[in-house]
Amino acid sequence: MGATFSEKLLAAKAGQSACRAGEIVTIEPDVVMSHDNSLAISLAFAKFGIERVKYPDRIVIVLDHAAPAPTEKYAANHKQIREFVRAQGIKNFYDINVGICHQVLPERGHVVPGSVIVASDSHTTTYGAFGAFAAGIGRTETASIWALGELWLRVPETIRIEISGALQPGVFAKDLTLHIIGQVGADGADYCAVEFCGPAIDAMEVGDRMTLTNMAIEMGAKNGYMTVDAKTEAWLAERGVTEYARYYSDADATYKQVLSIDCSALEPQLAFPHRVDNVKPLSEAAGLKLDQVFIGTCTNGRLSDLEIAARMLKGRKVCPSTRLLVIPASREIYLQAMRLGYLETIAEAGGVIMNSGCGPCMGAHLGAPAPEERVLSTANRNFKGRMGCREAEIYLGSPAAAAAGAITGEIADPREFL
Repeated sequence: MGATFSEKLLAAKAGQSACRAGEIVTIEPDVVMSHDNSLAISLAFAKFGIERVKYPDRIVIVLDHAAPAPTEKYAANHKQIREFVRAQGIKNFYDINVGICHQVLPERGHVVPGSVIVASDSHTTTYGAFGAFAAGIGRTETASIWALGELWLRVPETIRIEISGALQPGVFAKDLTLHIIGQVGADGADYCAVEFCGPAIDAMEVGDRMTLTNMAIEMGAKNGYMTVDAKTEAWLAERGVTEYARYYSDADATYKQVLSIDCSALEPQLAFPHRVDNVKPLSEAAGLKLDQVFIGTCTNGRLSDLEIAARMLKGRKVCPSTRLLVIPASREIYLQAMRLGYLETIAEAGGVIMNSGCGPCMGAHLGAPAPEERVLSTANRNFKGRMGCREAEIYLGSPAAAAAGAITGEIADPREFL
């Protein structure tokens, strides 16, 4: 009987010849990441009575959730994190000027195929786009890894999602992602690995693949992944990552479920309030007034997303009654978008460009909506209060849908502008 990607990779990391879904394995993660919650983790770590972290070179800390600090409390938090980093000799530290953790880690070469990456953030599943086993964990678990260098994991069952066909013009990876989540449900993949494969995945660029794995957690997945191909290799090579182990599911591997999706007829999708799996065709909300549009986050703040928005906004203006907020996912993307003129085009159209970070997605600062306002966001969640206001409505869509909404001031089909 064959083995899945997760079974093979976790067996290797545990030093075993094999393991099966449901088994418990103890491993030493290759990378453990945290962000602004690192202070809480450091306080938990201090309770263990251990003075030094075991593997400082495996720890990555990125300040991105409230960057720059909006209040004295956040500023003090950041200050204590910086002091902890210096005291522990943690070299992989990225301050408020670098970007969102899930974009920064791959860009800076911390994401390697065949590695195990854990982090105190649920969207850690993003790194599965590079053939890594990547999962979110709790703060106490993170503190224990700082202390001991290891943790135990239950090997997940795997759901295989085979995606055939080709996305039509005006339909993007975000639309496909939302469609899948709507089909599977918010808990349909609880503690499962989700394997994305098929011709549609093969045709996608790396950034689009990251959109799918980023949102795997929104259907409950422990990890989501694609296998490494030539596009992955080229992307990583540009960042100095050239040596790694590759793991693939066997042809006769056992899956909990196999889903087949033909994306050829897919139209633009939206997640309606207040659940990510409340997905319907965008056409069912067409004409609804929008007060704010947000393009950014670790889901859709990449260069290709900004290019789409700039292309649609070129020569047009943001609707006077609608606010457009745009946040590149990292400083690297910000600089590229600036050199290519994307940010200038967006600003000339009336968009507000903000520094790289989580921004409105977190809801702690920057761009919170008012009660009864309606927002179209490219983020990954639309729960009540997600952007800082429980009485606001948040719709999730692609960057193209967001740009169309900014131009018209209402939910509109992006295919009319492309």
